[in-house]
Amino acid sequence: MAKVVVAMSGGVDSSIAAALLKEKGYEVIGVTMKVWDGEVFRGNKTRHSCYGPGEEEDIEDARKVAQVLGIPFHPFDLGKEYKTEVLDYFCHEYLLGRTPNPCIKCNRTVKFDALLKKARNSGLEFDYFASGHYARVEYDESKRRYLLKKARDMAKDQSYFLSSLSQKQLAHSVFPLGSYTKGEVRKMAQALGLGTYDKSESQNFIAGGYSTLLEAMAKPGPILDRQGNILGQHRGIPFYTIGQRKGLGISAREPLYVIAIEPERNAIVVGCKEEVYGDELVASEVNWIAIERLRQPTEVKAKIRHLHKEAQAIISPLAEDKIRVKFKEPQMAITPGQTAVFYDNDTVIGGGTIERMGR
Repeated sequence: MAKVVVAMSGGVDSSIAAALLKEKGYEVIGVTMKVWDGEVFRGNKTRHSCYGPGEEEDIEDARKVAQVLGIPFHPFDLGKEYKTEVLDYFCHEYLLGRTPNPCIKCNRTVKFDALLKKARNSGLEFDYFASGHYARVEYDESKRRYLLKKARDMAKDQSYFLSSLSQKQLAHSVFPLGSYTKGEVRKMAQALGLGTYDKSESQNFIAGGYSTLLEAMAKPGPILDRQGNILGQHRGIPFYTIGQRKGLGISAREPLYVIAIEPERNAIVVGCKEEVYGDELVASEVNWIAIERLRQPTEVKAKIRHLHKEAQAIISPLAEDKIRVKFKEPQMAITPGQTAVFYDNDTVIGGGTIERMGR
């Protein structure tokens, strides 16, 4: 009987992932990550985010689900690894004037790596690792590669957040929810009597403790136009991103958007909407999934952030881990630090970190 470790977050998705695997005959072991350092946040921070005071409640919810399913459950303290790989990265990127994607970083280095190592070092033996992500993994015999594919429920598809996983990680990964819709998952959880069946969705990264980290880094500075004229004052560059319009606190004859962030001057540069658009970007640290490497210009559909609509583009090799992306139509708010992910229909070709707009 194959053994599978399931990352249980205390939510409905990972709960049903564990239930489905047990139903299929796997020997299932539940694990969860403890990452919050207990810091008291200022203000009323959202619960059930990935980092914050709701962690203890979420772990208890996961434990209760494991009891109902009759599977062992093990929480592991990954606070040190999380700080090094995610929190420090998060802060460093914002100080550089970039907008990081901590979820993608966490999946590759913590959830699908450090957590597994800690579980094995504790004495647990297992063949596969599963999570409640909405995605699919298939092995392509002709390519001899593991392919990452979109989920059936396109409204919940999370292949974007898994685009940094290596072939080694995908080879041992299982995503039981890839062929289900969110509605079906909730109904299954209710039928099984799991208390998580109506639990609200996990909140985004910033909604939890990370806003406190941003506040600690924030240093007010000028808001400038292209000519260097001071139009106002910002509250700190970590609170701004390319394309942002709301919250600038300045009035003008036409709407103004953030078009550049200049950390060396601690300045935010604003301009008109047309200046937010661009049709090229350079991406680095590219992780290829469907191919070994990019050898020639290739037509793809590209996403420059999770909720961005896929757009037609040509990707071309620049260096060993860098590529140029040329879009058929200009895209709004190409943002350094974010992840660009490339698709061929429902298959993830690969993804990389946006370094800059243009050549």
